[in-house]
Amino acid sequence: MKKITGFLFLVFLALGVNGSAQVRPPAETSEKETAKVEVPKDSSEKVELAKEAQKDLPKSFKVQYQGGLFGFSKKQDGTIGFDDINERLIFYGEDGKEKFSLPYSALTVVYPSEKKVQSGTGRVVSAIPIMGSGILGGLMKKKKNYLVVQFEDAEVGAKGDINFRLDSSDLVESAINTLGQKAEMKPRGDAYIRSKGY
Repeated sequence: MKKITGFLFLVFLALGVNGSAQVRPPAETSEKETAKVEVPKDSSEKVELAKEAQKDLPKSFKVQYQGGLFGFSKKQDGTIGFDDINERLIFYGEDGKEKFSLPYSALTVVYPSEKKVQSGTGRVVSAIPIMGSGILGGLMKKKKNYLVVQFEDAEVGAKGDINFRLDSSDLVESAINTLGQKAEMKPRGDAYIRSKGY
């Protein structure tokens, strides 16, 4: 019985791979999608691109708080907003109430992070008691994108890292550029830093 089950699994796997490898007609693309993106050569060009990206970013967007701030250890879904009047980054919980905020002046580094983890489907496939399914399940990965904010808390004299998980790497990049500009930080690679002489 195990041999038959294993054989059927391999047959279905081969059919699935063969079905997904069929030739597909090219998708129609607009000029906007095919336009070449120029890479900035110096920081002034990056600042201009960041200002353009800032226009596209909404005032608030959904994130998942992963941890890092003193007194807020639980992961929770919520929304991040930029309060330009009081010059601070605000995290609102699912209930819409403000959970915490960080003044722009307390931010020291803002950078992206990406982690590849096994997908839910991969975990299910790896649990199938058939030889080779563990390897196949281990190959099924998905990317998680994070916005990492390093800060220095002047009240208690401590430093920390706050991690927010976002849906896409484009949203992370836009958020970093916008936050770096609002906090008047200097661009360095794909991050923004505050020099010691602040």
